Amino acid sequence: MTNDNIIDFNAGDYVVYPAHGVGQIKGIETQNIAGCEIRLYNISFEKDRMRLKVPVMKASSAGLRKLCTEDRLKDALKTLKGKSKVRRTMWSRRAQEYETKINSGDPVSIAEVLRDLKRSNDDTEQSYSERQIYQSALERLAREVAAIEHISEHQATEQLEVMLGKDLNKDDVTKEAA
Repeated sequence: MTNDNIIDFNAGDYVVYPAHGVGQIKGIETQNIAGCEIRLYNISFEKDRMRLKVPVMKASSAGLRKLCTEDRLKDALKTLKGKSKVRRTMWSRRAQEYETKINSGDPVSIAEVLRDLKRSNDDTEQSYSERQIYQSALERLAREVAAIEHISEHQATEQLEVMLGKDLNKDDVTKEAA
């Protein structure tokens, strides 16, 4: 096996695993599996209370990556501010495409989902599944923004919603009423 594609992470590094979002490397351990010594990244996803172990040799092919660069984040935020591009296909097909984009872990793709699902503050025009997908994309992108900018996830969420043109005061009133 060649070691060309091995990405080197250290304990404490924040990483993105495509299907789960931002996690933190808690350590690198060696386990004996089927008679082979295998080095594993031990990744913790605090928000989901989940731990994941990824073989060091398979990290790249599993899609494990460092947090995006400032330039990539700028591209994602630019996409977020762009014009919505909702296609007139069946919702089930669009929902599947949105889920695929979210699970890709790519911040620009996630921003596309947010942009395309953004609505006015009147959530009555959104279906339950649209709100769920929107929330999933918002949380995923907010976690990465928070880790990059060293702010709380709540602050990152607010920043993103301001960029999307959401009226945060109205949202707060609706949450308080609930």
